[in-house]
Amino acid sequence: MSKHKKVYVYQGFERFWHWNQALLIFLLAFTGFEIHSSYEFFGFETAVDIHNKAAWGFIILIVFAIFWHITTGEWKQYIPTTQNLKAQAEFYLFGIFRNAPHPTKKTIISKLNPLQRLVYLGLKLLVIPVMVISGLLFMFYRYPQGDSIAMINIDNLEIIALVHTAGAFVLLSFVVVHLYLITTGHTVTSNLQAMITGWEELEDEDDSPEHDVNSEKTDTNTSGS
Repeated sequence: MSKHKKVYVYQGFERFWHWNQALLIFLLAFTGFEIHSSYEFFGFETAVDIHNKAAWGFIILIVFAIFWHITTGEWKQYIPTTQNLKAQAEFYLFGIFRNAPHPTKKTIISKLNPLQRLVYLGLKLLVIPVMVISGLLFMFYRYPQGDSIAMINIDNLEIIALVHTAGAFVLLSFVVVHLYLITTGHTVTSNLQAMITGWEELEDEDDSPEHDVNSEKTDTNTSGS
């Protein structure tokens, strides 16, 4: 039976960024759908004001997150890999319901499994930039220039609106799946607690099958020298 030890996995800024990003996404989604007249809660003008302020907060958070990822080297966590990709997909589709062992071992230098790397990389390089750019086009398609109002060369905002809304649904879909997957740790709340405290129980590498194989190879080489 493999042993587990508590490891400080998520740093302070990482947790700050995660929770504030989640809060801003929920706030943007809630006010965004009200702007689309899905319901009435704040009122249209207030919803627009909150949405715009939350958008600026989100952009500022993104800037700090990019700086943090670059300076700490955490950007390497998102480098895609095909190793165990098929096994990870099969685990989420079938193995997780049979209590099968997780095919990927989490470590400090490899916090994400192959599927998570692909999904998070897609969000950071495609979905979120599209959301930010389309949102800014909405904000600034009319802007003051001297005594007149100049307009960015956009004939029709309908396409931008559709792209922005589609991106919102993609983000919400991710959030729903993410909320489910955080319950699939060692216990239902272990992943949630890890993102609150920073500490998580990880499998001791000294007890992993890979370590045993490497140890045997080392012993064999030593005995034969």
